[in-house]
Amino acid sequence: MNVRLVPVGRFERATSIARSKRPAGEAACPFGRVRRFGRLPVKLDVPLTNTGAAMIRSMTAFARKDAQGDWGTLTCEIRTVNHRYLEPSFRLPEAFRELENRFREELRKQGLKRGKVDISMRLQSAESDVQGFEISDEMARAVNEAANHINRMLDNPAHINALDILRWPGVMSLPEKDYSAAKEAATELFADTVAELMSVREREGERLRPLFEDRLATMGKLVAEVREKMPQLLAAQEQNLKERFERAKVELDPERVAQEMVMLAQKSDVAEELERLDAHISEVTDTLKNDDTIGRRLDFLMQELNREANTLSSKSIDAAVTRIAVDLKVLIEQMREQVQNLE
Repeated sequence: MNVRLVPVGRFERATSIARSKRPAGEAACPFGRVRRFGRLPVKLDVPLTNTGAAMIRSMTAFARKDAQGDWGTLTCEIRTVNHRYLEPSFRLPEAFRELENRFREELRKQGLKRGKVDISMRLQSAESDVQGFEISDEMARAVNEAANHINRMLDNPAHINALDILRWPGVMSLPEKDYSAAKEAATELFADTVAELMSVREREGERLRPLFEDRLATMGKLVAEVREKMPQLLAAQEQNLKERFERAKVELDPERVAQEMVMLAQKSDVAEELERLDAHISEVTDTLKNDDTIGRRLDFLMQELNREANTLSSKSIDAAVTRIAVDLKVLIEQMREQVQNLE
């Protein structure tokens, strides 16, 4: 029986669909996400900004700035953590409540797009700015007369003291202060603090770039190693089947045997998985070069990479391939943990 087990598919290195040929003169437009349609990845026409030296931004950061003036000392603190959307929360002095909408606009203006943002601003008035209380004599006299009137009706009256009268609403108040200068300073201070926050987010994100590049390079080598091993592994599987048939010494229909061997080859073929792994690795690399919010896109690609690694493991016909699939999943998980913190 002369039957040859032919690998289904190609084991040459797949050309990334992100680098497909374009007509002359047409600008490159790398696709935003890769989604599974049937068994092959397809591209979605989501244009991305490609500025060359893009910055990776972390969603975890902290910034603090102070400002001083005749009105006192202003302190602004901003903390951000990872979140699916942009969710700012403000703790402002009562006199600055009207600035909240302006602060929200400043966050968007400076490019903050994702993260839970906690903003705290405190105002400590200058000692020279402390003003005395205003006492309403008429209100105090009215409160005292009302209390005396009630006391005359009681058997055991309890006389009120001056502090009781001062606690009554409207008796004592603070004079209206002019916060216009402090508000202008608060607006400028907030803009400076947000700018500092963005710098911190970029620095934190750039520290993760070597991690991604190292993992992606290792994954590319592992995929190439599997691709190199597959022809030999399939040939060994073919020889193993032939030896089993010979040991069984059973007369089998050669055509039927050939069909069974082709079906077995199809079940163990991982050419498509390797091609998609290459495509996703290339897309992650391209995404890291885009100056845009890449966190969600990378999270989606991590899911796709993990799915292909799982499929590769389930189709494995050799311990070495299984080990490589496990190594791929470990690398993907390491990247996924960091992707959760990217804007």
